[in-house]
Amino acid sequence: MNHPFDPYMVCIDGSFGEGGGQILRTSLALSCVLRKPMEIINIRKARRNPGLQPQHLTAVMAAASIANAGVQGAELSSTALQFRPDRTSGGTYNFDVATKKASAGSVSLVLQTVLLPLCFAEQASLVTVKGGTHVPWSPSFHYLKSIVTPLLVRLGVRTECSIATWGWYPTGNGQISARILPVRALRPLTLIDRGGLLRVTGLSAISNLPSHIAARQRDRALAILSRQGVEASIATLSAPSLGKGSFLFLAAEFEHFSAGFDSLGAIGKRAEEVADEACNGLLSYLQAKGALDPHLTDQIVPWLAFCQGPSEFTTSLITRHLLTNIWVMRKFMDVDVQVEGSEGEEGRVLIRPPARAEHMNTRM
Repeated sequence: MNHPFDPYMVCIDGSFGEGGGQILRTSLALSCVLRKPMEIINIRKARRNPGLQPQHLTAVMAAASIANAGVQGAELSSTALQFRPDRTSGGTYNFDVATKKASAGSVSLVLQTVLLPLCFAEQASLVTVKGGTHVPWSPSFHYLKSIVTPLLVRLGVRTECSIATWGWYPTGNGQISARILPVRALRPLTLIDRGGLLRVTGLSAISNLPSHIAARQRDRALAILSRQGVEASIATLSAPSLGKGSFLFLAAEFEHFSAGFDSLGAIGKRAEEVADEACNGLLSYLQAKGALDPHLTDQIVPWLAFCQGPSEFTTSLITRHLLTNIWVMRKFMDVDVQVEGSEGEEGRVLIRPPARAEHMNTRM
């Protein structure tokens, strides 16, 4: 992509590390918060469908909308993008993953892109996103609401999420909303020990499928956990949706933290397999000692770069997503991040935020 030399342009290689859409979303969020222009190349280059797919393009346009940004390369299948943000503004926003092409792309990942910058806007925001609410390879709405949001509230973030309709693959057409109030400062996070297990709760849900599927998912999960000495309470739900799908979510509440694990049904996949997957995730986590579950670490680290003081946490698993997000953060900020442990192992992460002068677009 040709452009005049810009010494302030942050240049990102989208093929680094896990090489997926996360690099794009984190880059967009940090670009908006810091008001730093950025260029990203090789977007999802090694994926089966490289470049910007509907979900990623929606994230780009959402970030451009809240930050009044100039954008080049915002097209389906584009592998290069320039993004020049102005000041982020709060307000009422509506985004639809299927605007350019029918898609069940993740609404949670679109929201993930704009949530951090909107927290530092001057005005409150109401963001509504249409698309997939419970789809593969992305945080489900219930993980976002029950696990991610409470941890953000712990930092001082003031947000709440709600769901109107569920969106399954491949139909999509689900809808979630998030209310976001401005914050002046974020509290650092110290989470080394998750404490004792207090309870395990869950939800077994179906849409437009026989009710026995939800019951079988529930009963199988209860039996597996009981054999391991873990008692749980799992509700069933027939969720409103235009499509068909099934879902099992398990939340483990500890003294100091909650972790979440879920699984989705698919054509030809038995209800018992859905339960097995979610239970295996939870039981693997229970056998480890780290506090944060492996899906939460990469989602939380960009926030910790803006806290008023150093943060430290342990995790049950260091993932490539975590290491990739740290790499992106270092491209944008002079942030000190120390990781103890290797990919695929338990570990500890220490984050020391940069000088407050770098927080160009914040109100801290």
